[in-house]
Amino acid sequence: MKLLEVLKANSSKWIKTLDPSLSNFYWQDGYGAFSVTPAEVGALINYIANQHDHHNKYTFQDEYREILKYHDIAYDERYVWD
Repeated sequence: MKLLEVLKANSSKWIKTLDPSLSNFYWQDGYGAFSVTPAEVGALINYIANQHDHHNKYTFQDEYREILKYHDIAYDERYVWD
Protein backbone atom coordinates (compact mmCIF):
# COMPACT_ATOMS: atom_id res chain seq x y z
CA MET A 1 0.00 0.00 0.00
CA LYS A 2 1.31 3.45 -0.88
CA LEU A 3 2.10 5.91 1.88
CA LEU A 4 -0.67 8.31 0.80
CA GLU A 5 -3.21 5.46 0.84
CA VAL A 6 -2.16 4.56 4.39
CA LEU A 7 -2.40 8.19 5.48
CA LYS A 8 -5.87 8.61 3.98
CA ALA A 9 -7.13 5.31 5.41
CA ASN A 10 -5.85 5.97 8.92
CA SER A 11 -6.98 9.59 9.00
CA SER A 12 -10.47 8.59 7.78
CA LYS A 13 -10.77 6.08 10.60
CA TRP A 14 -9.59 8.67 13.13
CA ILE A 15 -11.93 11.42 11.87
CA LYS A 16 -14.91 9.06 12.16
CA THR A 17 -14.15 8.60 15.87
CA LEU A 18 -14.45 12.34 16.58
CA ASP A 19 -18.21 12.67 16.16
CA PRO A 20 -21.10 10.45 14.99
CA SER A 21 -21.95 13.05 12.31
CA LEU A 22 -18.62 12.20 10.64
CA SER A 23 -19.42 8.50 10.23
CA ASN A 24 -19.75 8.84 6.45
CA PHE A 25 -16.54 10.83 6.01
CA TYR A 26 -14.26 9.74 3.18
CA TRP A 27 -11.45 11.23 1.16
CA GLN A 28 -11.88 11.73 -2.57
CA ASP A 29 -10.10 9.18 -4.78
CA GLY A 30 -7.46 11.58 -6.06
CA TYR A 31 -5.31 14.20 -4.44
CA GLY A 32 -3.41 17.37 -5.20
CA ALA A 33 -0.11 18.52 -3.80
CA PHE A 34 1.03 22.11 -3.52
CA SER A 35 4.15 23.69 -2.16
CA VAL A 36 4.26 26.93 -0.23
CA THR A 37 7.20 29.28 -0.02
CA PRO A 38 8.27 29.95 3.59
CA ALA A 39 7.34 33.62 3.19
CA GLU A 40 3.70 32.58 2.61
CA VAL A 41 3.31 30.18 5.56
CA GLY A 42 1.60 32.84 7.70
CA ALA A 43 -0.93 33.58 4.95
CA LEU A 44 -1.57 29.85 4.54
CA ILE A 45 -2.18 29.40 8.27
CA ASN A 46 -4.64 32.32 8.16
CA TYR A 47 -6.36 30.84 5.11
CA ILE A 48 -6.79 27.46 6.83
CA ALA A 49 -8.11 29.11 10.01
CA ASN A 50 -10.75 30.97 7.97
CA GLN A 51 -11.43 28.29 5.38
CA HIS A 52 -14.98 27.57 6.55
CA ASP A 53 -16.03 31.21 6.14
CA HIS A 54 -14.12 31.49 2.88
CA HIS A 55 -15.96 28.50 1.37
CA ASN A 56 -19.31 30.05 2.24
CA LYS A 57 -18.43 32.59 -0.51
CA TYR A 58 -16.46 30.44 -2.97
CA THR A 59 -16.85 26.75 -3.63
CA PHE A 60 -13.79 24.55 -3.40
CA GLN A 61 -14.24 23.68 -7.09
CA ASP A 62 -14.29 27.35 -8.16
CA GLU A 63 -11.27 28.15 -6.05
CA TYR A 64 -9.34 25.14 -7.37
CA ARG A 65 -10.12 26.12 -10.98
CA GLU A 66 -8.90 29.64 -10.22
CA ILE A 67 -5.61 28.33 -8.81
CA LEU A 68 -5.06 26.09 -11.83
CA LYS A 69 -5.80 28.92 -14.27
CA TYR A 70 -3.61 31.39 -12.36
CA HIS A 71 -0.66 29.02 -12.68
CA ASP A 72 -1.45 28.10 -16.31
CA ILE A 73 -2.02 24.45 -15.42
CA ALA A 74 -4.02 22.60 -18.04
CA TYR A 75 -6.75 20.33 -16.71
CA ASP A 76 -9.75 18.36 -17.88
CA GLU A 77 -12.93 18.66 -15.78
CA ARG A 78 -13.65 14.95 -16.40
CA TYR A 79 -10.62 13.97 -14.32
CA VAL A 80 -10.54 16.62 -11.61
CA TRP A 81 -13.65 15.82 -9.54
CA ASP A 82 -14.97 12.58 -8.07
